[in-house]
Amino acid sequence: MTKRSWIVLGGGVPLAALIALLTWASISTGGNPGGLAVNSDLVESRFEAGPAMDFELDLIGGGTLKLSDLRGKVVMVDFWAAWCPPCRAEAPALARVYEEFQGQPVEFVGVDIWDNIGDAEIFLLQEGQSYPNGFDASGVVAIDYGVRGIPEKYFIGPDGSLLKKLSGPLTETVLRDTINELLGR
Repeated sequence: MTKRSWIVLGGGVPLAALIALLTWASISTGGNPGGLAVNSDLVESRFEAGPAMDFELDLIGGGTLKLSDLRGKVVMVDFWAAWCPPCRAEAPALARVYEEFQGQPVEFVGVDIWDNIGDAEIFLLQEGQSYPNGFDASGVVAIDYGVRGIPEKYFIGPDGSLLKKLSGPLTETVLRDTINELLGR
């Protein structure tokens, strides 16, 4: 073998191993970034109570939203992605309940994480989501909130404090009951 063949072989084998490892990792995680879990069962999760961390999002479709501007309302912050099957499954329920609470001191905010903006736009159109949704491409807001999987929802009181965290897809009944409970506080 020539010196050149050894150099090509020496560089090619590690490169092929790396490609094989990345392919295996992508297949075994279902393509989800960073080991982010997909929550398929609804559970009330523990969280650190206190003031909700403020954030500002560029909204899909234009404009910006700052969480602190929603003080005085019960706010549901929903972390989701277009590639998440449970997020797709619960989307119609979220849209219907949001419409039911129009005119009341309630707001929903969708935070699309680790996603493709084009896929997110199509998802929102298909599902008829009319509440504000922003794009958190880098996942900074999700990391700040300690999101472990999607869908995941944080409920914030009118005073800006975190009141409840639900992981997994919500039904209309659970979402409606949670909002009514928080409005009654």
